[in-house]
Amino acid sequence: MPDPEPFEPVIIGFTCNWCSYRAADLAGTARVKYAPNVRLVRLMCSGRLDPTFVLKALASGADAVLITGCHPGECHYVEQNYKALRRFLLLRRTLAQMGIEPQRLRLVWASAAEGVRLAAAIDEMVEEVRALGPLHWPARPNGRVAQPEATPAEEVMA
Repeated sequence: MPDPEPFEPVIIGFTCNWCSYRAADLAGTARVKYAPNVRLVRLMCSGRLDPTFVLKALASGADAVLITGCHPGECHYVEQNYKALRRFLLLRRTLAQMGIEPQRLRLVWASAAEGVRLAAAIDEMVEEVRALGPLHWPARPNGRVAQPEATPAEEVMA
């Protein structure tokens, strides 16, 4: 019997346009290798991250979410990264209450000059999530969101 394919996590990374997205760009131009498991989504600021973005990413098939932004005190929008920090802490508590491991949500501060640091944080997170295994929330076969079962009334109408 052949060995099943090893689990490769899918991680959605929400990045700040001014710092961490540019750090990822710097890592790419400097040819710093990091795991290809992260799909980056650029936001103007980490403070713009709505908590529903994280929940939607997890419900849509992501195994983890990475939030990155400017270092505290260095935000281009004054104090919005403190807002991101508060939301991150609230989200971790909420996810833990839902039975999701807190390691599946991570916050990393990375300036535009810290491409190597961001790449290392991505690699570290990928390994940690790989060890946790796939996220089975909600139950999604083959990485897809599970469709609710039809109620008897819907079956009659179909």
